[in-house]
Amino acid sequence: MYSRRQVILGGTALALSSAAAQQPAPHTAQPPQVTSAEAFKSGVSEVIVPVTVTDDKGRFVRDLDLKDFELRDEGKVQKITYFTRERNQPVVIGFLVDLSNSNRLHWDKFKEAIQDLVLATMEPDGKPDPRFSGYLIGYSTEAELLMNTTDDPEKILDRFRKTKPGGGAALFDAVYQSCTSRTLVKGEPIEPRRVIVIVGDGHDNNSKKTLDEVVEIAQRNLVTIYGVSTVAFGFRNDGEPNLKRLCESSGGRVVYPLENLYSDVSGYLSTPSDEGNFAYKVGTGGYAAAIMRGIVNAISATAGEITTQYILRYTPDNTDVAKKFRKIEVRVNLANVKVRAREGYYPFAP
Repeated sequence: MYSRRQVILGGTALALSSAAAQQPAPHTAQPPQVTSAEAFKSGVSEVIVPVTVTDDKGRFVRDLDLKDFELRDEGKVQKITYFTRERNQPVVIGFLVDLSNSNRLHWDKFKEAIQDLVLATMEPDGKPDPRFSGYLIGYSTEAELLMNTTDDPEKILDRFRKTKPGGGAALFDAVYQSCTSRTLVKGEPIEPRRVIVIVGDGHDNNSKKTLDEVVEIAQRNLVTIYGVSTVAFGFRNDGEPNLKRLCESSGGRVVYPLENLYSDVSGYLSTPSDEGNFAYKVGTGGYAAAIMRGIVNAISATAGEITTQYILRYTPDNTDVAKKFRKIEVRVNLANVKVRAREGYYPFAP
């Protein structure tokens, strides 16, 4: 089991040697406090790059080897020093849940699905697994750390069941808080790595932080962000570009479980009505089942991707101190595949 040390994130999460990441510490009932600088003190700057590869139908390509990948840092090919495609890789997952008024309509369905997501990612084999930890942040008018980092999913679930939506949306503050104000697991961000899952519509009307600020801090902390959008088919939300940018800049993606709920209903968008024009009438079993089916599929896809990514690590052969942000490009020597990886990283703390 990985031991826990209570530390607060704050600076860059880049400088961490793999040796330090894999050295277990004796378990104690009350782990000692250490500073952010102490937690990431190392003479090796190792970059971790989670990679997802899908075919032209969106299916995972799972059988690639190290020789199939090429990784470039600022255009220069790098030597990949670590590679794995194993399932159930150690990970710390932040569950960021939109508790604003905009999520009242399907809240009961998403509430059930979020609980399934916690179990699917923290107990992928249906039983407790010390390789996985998580924490819960709810955001409405303010962002709040509802449950600090734990390897016990029941603690997260117990706290989550007490939540209900109401108020504004402080999404950006929630992302910032996840990167600055929660307990770390020893070895982050190399092993375990860091993931955030946002369940919401991307809308933000109450944050003190900006989108640019939280994109940067997520990149500095080597976080991969996924989004489960709560926007329904036929509707648009001005927050959708926010959610998409947060996810894609970090190597993640957004899934839309409600997107096709009425897509096969003739005239739904042109002549919507309360009766006779819905594929699934509100309040019926068919309607509820269709929503849940879409949500379950989205949750399954997200959970599966989190636990089955390719993981590449390398030590840059040239870290130019004048270069604030360094771009990464990952290539795969196959035709008709899509490669998703983080856009880049910050080699030094600001």
